Amino acid sequence: MIDIMVKWTDFVIVGAGPYGLSLAAHLSVRGVDFQIFGSPMAVWRSHMPSGMHLKSEGFASDIFDPLRLNRLRDFCRRHGHAYADVGVPIPVEVFHAYGREFQQRLLPDLDTRHVARITASQGGFLLRLDDGEIIRARRVVIAVGITHYAYLPPQLRGLPPQFVSHTSESRGMKDPAGRKILVLGGGSSAVDSAGLLHQAGADVEIVTRRPKIWFNHPPDHKRGLELAYARLLKPRSGLGLGWRSRMASDLPTVFHRMPEPFRLRVTRGHLGPAAGWVSRTLVEGKVPIRINLALKHALVRGEKVAVTFAKPDGGEEEMVADHVVAGTGYRVDINRLDFLDETIRARISEIQNTPRLTRFFESSVPGLYFVGPSAANSFGPLLRFAWGAKFTSKHLTRHFAG
Repeated sequence: MIDIMVKWTDFVIVGAGPYGLSLAAHLSVRGVDFQIFGSPMAVWRSHMPSGMHLKSEGFASDIFDPLRLNRLRDFCRRHGHAYADVGVPIPVEVFHAYGREFQQRLLPDLDTRHVARITASQGGFLLRLDDGEIIRARRVVIAVGITHYAYLPPQLRGLPPQFVSHTSESRGMKDPAGRKILVLGGGSSAVDSAGLLHQAGADVEIVTRRPKIWFNHPPDHKRGLELAYARLLKPRSGLGLGWRSRMASDLPTVFHRMPEPFRLRVTRGHLGPAAGWVSRTLVEGKVPIRINLALKHALVRGEKVAVTFAKPDGGEEEMVADHVVAGTGYRVDINRLDFLDETIRARISEIQNTPRLTRFFESSVPGLYFVGPSAANSFGPLLRFAWGAKFTSKHLTRHFAG
């Protein structure tokens, strides 16, 4: 019999984006025994269109350490990048570099291997890494972000990848110049991708089922009493302007205690698809936008893809392109986390395919925690944004270290 060496740790963080890094930085200071696995800032390096800008303002784009000595503004000052708390768009490449420096400074022992499988074990969990090594942990925090949840409409599934892709894959598109590309969707990822493809020389058209595309307003330049009055009516938060956003940002534990139907309604309806104010300059007057057209079906015809849309009057319209980019967003569904063993997934109590969580982010499987977008139906819209890592890392660290 061959003995397999199994390493033991108190708990593991799976994922090294803003949530995983922030939590690990807090736990490290408190001396908690943990390991964190994953490629640092992988979403921002590999799954965001090159050249895009963050929709969040500078002050709301931090990764959080307990002493607040590694803010985005400090990184930009050290490296000569333009920065302002409000009003200066942050390129995704700058944000990625900031996250990598944060990790290298505070978490140099981060393990870049990926967790291939998590199974239940007596007293905790067994985690098999991509190189075959086994880790035993008492508690596991799932902080994987959005890449597992990219949503592709069923009408596009099964088409060959040379004809269709999701915006999370748009970095892989080669030589878009001169190609006819349809971008489906009306949110930030769709608009950003369309604008950047236009800049690269593609013949782009945006098609959305919505009656219009909403753009966030650019920062105002009010001063003095005028600014004070405006902020009384619409206070600023890490989620944007307005009292609803401010309460969602400041009161996630109160939100958690609200009735479930209320939480689902607010999380679904607040801060819906909208493009950043910078994105408007990329497409307005440059990229045709077709509205009120619902995707019906698509098929490959020769070297092209033919897409049929339903019109409001009951008719149909067909468009033919070289490629379709689905800017159709992300839908959290823990059943798509295929690294979780099926027996574990079957034990997780769900709210619309998301885990039902305690006030400390623990699922119905003891010792299994979810943070980030997976936790939004329990804690509100705050958890869909990087700004939510501030609350999450402090709240969970008090729990784990207590």
